[in-house]
Amino acid sequence: MTVSTDYGGTPRPEAGGGGDGPEKLLAPVLSAFWDEPRSWTLETYLRHDGYQGLRKALAMSPDDVIAYVKDSGLRGRGGAGFPTGMKWQFIPQGDGKPHYLVVNADESEPGTCKDIPLLFANPHSLVEGMIIACYAIRSERAFIYLRGETVPVLRRLHEAVREAYAAGYLGRNILGSGVDLDITVHAGAGAYICGEETALLDSLEGRRGQPRLRPPFPAVAGLYACPTVVNNVESIASVPAILNRGKEWFRSMGSEKSPGFTLYSLSGHVARPGQYEAPLGITLRQLLDMSGGMRPGHRLKFWTPGGSSTPLLTDEHLDVPLDYEAVGAAGSMLGTKALQCFDETTCVVRAVTRWTEFYAHESCGKCTPCREGTYWLVQLLRDIEAGRGRLTDLDKLNDIADNINGKSFCALGDGAASPIFSSLKYFRAEYEQHVRGRGCPFDPAKSTVWADQSHPEVHV
Repeated sequence: MTVSTDYGGTPRPEAGGGGDGPEKLLAPVLSAFWDEPRSWTLETYLRHDGYQGLRKALAMSPDDVIAYVKDSGLRGRGGAGFPTGMKWQFIPQGDGKPHYLVVNADESEPGTCKDIPLLFANPHSLVEGMIIACYAIRSERAFIYLRGETVPVLRRLHEAVREAYAAGYLGRNILGSGVDLDITVHAGAGAYICGEETALLDSLEGRRGQPRLRPPFPAVAGLYACPTVVNNVESIASVPAILNRGKEWFRSMGSEKSPGFTLYSLSGHVARPGQYEAPLGITLRQLLDMSGGMRPGHRLKFWTPGGSSTPLLTDEHLDVPLDYEAVGAAGSMLGTKALQCFDETTCVVRAVTRWTEFYAHESCGKCTPCREGTYWLVQLLRDIEAGRGRLTDLDKLNDIADNINGKSFCALGDGAASPIFSSLKYFRAEYEQHVRGRGCPFDPAKSTVWADQSHPEVHV
């Protein structure tokens, strides 16, 4: 199977006219051979320097591997951007307890679609990265927590792990190094809350997925109350290339504080949605240039830099460098680099209502601010969208969001509050238009998003 550009492939420079076009800004590493036949197999991976990073890592001491990854500047690609090497360094050594690595592949953020295509087309990059990480933190057991609905990806992961065992990259005495490692692929049941690392650990242990009180942090008492590293798929999959090509090569891309390459998920009202692998610091304007821009005859109205849980931005922010510092300075978060782009036919109130309905439905109910707050946000937003709202409801929306933000048990509450704050900041007049005009002024027939007018029930 060939992965098309519209789904998961990264356009090559030659596709843009010999590298003269904007595509020359791309940096295909993880996606370098997604479009090859049988890209997911060990045979294909070995043709592209597969497991060479592991061999170099095994020639180093575990502490040197941690220091090398730390010096590379690799930051977590799951949302928060925490330095990966520093997270590994937190694992206590000589404590007599087993250490665990858990890979968070429970990709559930609305708009985020990078880990699933990566695992579908190139699962061995994750397997190799996991072996390196486990060697560094002195772990003999690792887990991949995958979103269970993605059955084709589950099958390919199982096959990649089987191939790695058969080739001697997993199991006992890996490549004659004396290192042992077993990997278990675990399919979750499809709960957004299990993307939160401690809820994921509870689910992995067989309990209901709900966030844990911290401290203790997973590095001290994680899976089975033992020291545990929880990393995102892309974070771990980036490690083999760093070991193989060098930390200087990695730092030559991106910015000083946000070095390296990453996957940007471009979706929404764009001409060519897909995965675009580029150095950190590229702008949305550049990505739109190489993806054909917005759909013909339309303009950008608002967009999310990292999925629906990050504050939305507008066309004023087209030239903001897409790295952690610049996006933060613009008032949002880079998050998972899920760039959802909406044109002028989209009703902001409708979009925010749908996102909030999602958060209310996915709230685990453990803490009051999130459980009750998301429910009441949905009621107010539905009234405003339907023309039953009042101007005082806008301040009430802001007040409820403020009572959730920073006061809930985990970041789900913060994510639910972000679209409220940012949409009121940039599009308050549109909310007022819904109230004064007794309904939505936008014709849903002109938009390609959310054509169904029904309001699903919210279960809290």
